[in-house]
Amino acid sequence: MARFCPLFSSSSGNCIYIGTSNGGILIDVGVSAKRTVNALEQIGVSPEDISAIFITHEHSDHINGLKVFAGKYSMDVWASGGTLSALGEAGILNEKINIHELSSGGAEAAGMFVRPFHTSHDSAESVGYTIVTPDDKRIAVATDLGIVTPEVMNAIYGSDLVMLESNHDVDLLKRGPYPYYLKQRILSNRGHLSNECCAETALKLLDGGTTRFVLGHLSRHNNVPQLAYETTNSLFTMHGAVNGSDFLLNVANDDGKVISF
Repeated sequence: MARFCPLFSSSSGNCIYIGTSNGGILIDVGVSAKRTVNALEQIGVSPEDISAIFITHEHSDHINGLKVFAGKYSMDVWASGGTLSALGEAGILNEKINIHELSSGGAEAAGMFVRPFHTSHDSAESVGYTIVTPDDKRIAVATDLGIVTPEVMNAIYGSDLVMLESNHDVDLLKRGPYPYYLKQRILSNRGHLSNECCAETALKLLDGGTTRFVLGHLSRHNNVPQLAYETTNSLFTMHGAVNGSDFLLNVANDDGKVISF
């Protein structure tokens, strides 16, 4: 049985736990080490149960707690070459952290096989991940997407569970307090995915057999969880899919909800 839990997922910090009976991994450590440990303990997981950390990219909301957490527990840390270079330049990496450059071929940790795919985002070399569990469950984590490229869709299509970015509502963003340059960055092909783009992508995934969806990386200023949920749920319903029967839809909101399947 696989366990999937977005411990934290927003523009303020991101950290995802994925585990099986063989142990677990983390995708990003974007909050303090203390908060990460506390969140893991809330779902009955010890830091010692974590076999490795996989980093998507070097932005602060994805690596804020990495140096302390990985150093304290001498963790294996995997990331793309570009991300490792950026982390090194920022002084995040040290001799207590076991650093590994992740190739396109992927790596194994806690009995799971983790493979990266490139994402369109304004960072050194951002990636998402697909994870295959020992019982052949397939999980995909695809956030921080300016656009859904063919590489992204090919990687996540057919997954049992997909965590997909639903970062902002376009109208809320345009009418919101952000300066013009930041709004343009978010709306660009190297920014973040809107609710509408998320829903359209999720519908394609639903047609491809995905039944479990988690909407993630919601902006605290430019989105509302209910709005993100209704945007995707309404599109599914319009196409005849039944919530609870044809699909399960959740919004990641830092409540430590575990999805087991």
